[in-house]
Amino acid sequence: QVQLVESGGGLVQAGDSLRLSCATSGRTFSFYAVGWFRQAPGKEREFVAGISWGEGRTSYADSVKGRFTISRDNAKNTVFLQMNSLKPEDTGVYYCAARPFSDVRVGVREYNYWGQGTQVTVSS
Repeated sequence: QVQLVESGGGLVQAGDSLRLSCATSGRTFSFYAVGWFRQAPGKEREFVAGISWGEGRTSYADSVKGRFTISRDNAKNTVFLQMNSLKPEDTGVYYCAARPFSDVRVGVREYNYWGQGTQVTVSS
């Protein structure tokens, strides 16, 4: 069983930065691909960024390319999402998710384990 805990959310102004963390307990993160998703009020949960295990290949939604960076520290069983140049449309609950495969997928159903989410609010 993989338990995921997100942290680092908050209320910021447009143009600010935040770094989200996703820590796991119970099992090592090393053999899981990890994704970050977000859900705005009234909208479906959407893929934001993902990182594979092994080579650490990354994938990003077009809306965040060039602004967000995902990284992982397998020794600390933690995945990070650095978010720069935040916009009001980045507001939502951010979730990390893990799947016991090497590759990143963008579909919500592709992930077996989910954290409880952390709120990110960007004011204009």
